Amino acid sequence: MKDKQDDLINYVIALGDDSLILGQRLSEWCYHAPFLEEDLALANVALDFIGRAQMFYEYASQLETRVLKENARSADQIAFLRDTRDYRNLLIVELPIGDFAFTMARQFTVDVFNQLYLQQLVNSTDSTLAAIAGKAIKETDYHLRRSQEWMLRLGDGTDESHQRMEKALKELWGYTAELFTMSAYETALLRDGISIDRTALCSDWRKIVTELLQQATLKVPSDEWQVTGGREGLHTEHQGDILAKMQYLQRTYPGLEW
Repeated sequence: MKDKQDDLINYVIALGDDSLILGQRLSEWCYHAPFLEEDLALANVALDFIGRAQMFYEYASQLETRVLKENARSADQIAFLRDTRDYRNLLIVELPIGDFAFTMARQFTVDVFNQLYLQQLVNSTDSTLAAIAGKAIKETDYHLRRSQEWMLRLGDGTDESHQRMEKALKELWGYTAELFTMSAYETALLRDGISIDRTALCSDWRKIVTELLQQATLKVPSDEWQVTGGREGLHTEHQGDILAKMQYLQRTYPGLEW
């Protein structure tokens, strides 16, 4: 029973980590987006992901309380007081924002996956996870509409925007393989209908992504390289940088409350 509970906690925290780190990355566009409306839109999308992370972390804290009682971590402690190797987010979300084309290319590939994933997670046998997914999928539908529009606009736009988008897709494509890689705890929870089989989503994801790229006059990159390891805490050099900025206040003033 303890192993099953540990698997569930790890799973919930990993989902929270994906949302938190991507939200932090998107927030870096604040005051730097191409125009004011997009500045506001990206900030709102970032807040959606951070809010989603909070829901996952609060649930993880509740699960820990059942086992560890007063020694359980709060949602803030889970978010801000772990070392780099203790984060379990996918590598693709920790990559620097790059230029606007890179941000939109990443957002599109992740949004397509999130929509497929959340459509399944709403049927999880874990009622709390199902409820979080139900709230998150409404946001994700909006996120995907936005990123699709930008893929079309940049891919089938000027020569420069097209070239930048082609370059962005090549740079991030090898990281998309991890979207469909099952961790040990996800596999264990799958037997009870709690987690989702990521591998089963790959075909639909490729179909949706390929069709959109064709509309945007963009090429589907080759699968000549793949990188994984985020779920095991093996991160890129970029993770330490974002955590240093994100954790500064809580590390300097532990337990700080407004």
